[in-house]
Amino acid sequence: MIKQETFIQKFFRMESAGGITLMLAAIAAILFANSPWKPYYNLLLDTPVEVRIGALQIAKPLLLWINDGLMAVFFFLVGLELKRELVEGELSSVSKIILPAAGAIGGMLVPALIYYYFNRNDSVAMQGWAIPAATDIAFALGVLSLLGSRVPVTIKIFLTSLAIFDDIGAIVIIALFYTSKISVTSLVVVAACIVALFWLRKRQNESTSLLIFIGVIMWVAMLKSGVHATLAGIILAMFIPLKSKSKADYSPLKSMEHDLHSVVAFAILPIFAFANAGINFSGVGMEQLFHSVSLGIALGLFAGKQIGIMFFCWLAVILKMAKLPDSFSWMSMYGVAALCGIGFTMSLFIGSLAFEETSVNLLFDERMGILLGSLFSGVLGYLILRFSLKQTK
Repeated sequence: MIKQETFIQKFFRMESAGGITLMLAAIAAILFANSPWKPYYNLLLDTPVEVRIGALQIAKPLLLWINDGLMAVFFFLVGLELKRELVEGELSSVSKIILPAAGAIGGMLVPALIYYYFNRNDSVAMQGWAIPAATDIAFALGVLSLLGSRVPVTIKIFLTSLAIFDDIGAIVIIALFYTSKISVTSLVVVAACIVALFWLRKRQNESTSLLIFIGVIMWVAMLKSGVHATLAGIILAMFIPLKSKSKADYSPLKSMEHDLHSVVAFAILPIFAFANAGINFSGVGMEQLFHSVSLGIALGLFAGKQIGIMFFCWLAVILKMAKLPDSFSWMSMYGVAALCGIGFTMSLFIGSLAFEETSVNLLFDERMGILLGSLFSGVLGYLILRFSLKQTK
């Protein structure tokens, strides 16, 4: 007798499950932030958490443990996916990467320029210029999966590839522009960890537990260095072997990627969303809604992503540097470009680096622009793809 699946089991097998869970976590955060439980919500996020080993001490509020610690695991998974795609996936061929790479460049450049236009005269507000440049792949794919089997595989591949390049751009931006005072001693420890990881790879050591142990040391050193600690996750991922020398059909990288996917999708990202999306709407009026920061982020995500991705992809095709994928129309491309305006997770993360971790008392809330821009982008992208895919079916 075949055992029937429960509703929970069916839900977690859905492609859109991760995006739905993320959305529910964000809604829960907003509800808590606008309810009588708001003081407890803030108290939870401000809870001091300290780890001490001898003279080494890491003391942060729970919010920063989530943003610096759990998000390092998220970036580790991004790094694993990136390495796999570069070595044997869709990004392993130059001809396949030009179109999504061009779209990603335009999708980061134009939103940043729109944000600059609205905030060019405010040096504090300009710290958030990179917020609308990010794309939330989990949310975007979640919305795309709502369209079911009518979505061609080429659209999913293009969206994923574009988002990977977008993530690379975000990583570079974080490394170059969102660092505090640099500690040379800590960076020396980081360099020593990288040398150790390189030596182990040369020795073809496949002990992932040893690699992760060194990665944790590197994360602590990165945390103390002033360079954002999440970058340790990306660096560590580059040293995880894709193929095993001792087991023909085993891939340490793919195994770790498989194990982490559910943890990130159903635990880490929802926890991050719950901790960072809690906007309190009391006292919010037109002045806050149309503040240059909120407006720059919302229009950057909603209009900038569409304009940048469409124009740069069109330019790549016109110049014959790339061609439109099979079963892919320009209207479908426009729908994908709109979906890329869902910045949610990465935008919130960059926003926390730009404003909340700088201890600057601001008269605006960048999360308002992120939520509005992401919401309108998701709805428009869904409607365009629903119409265009119906037409081309």
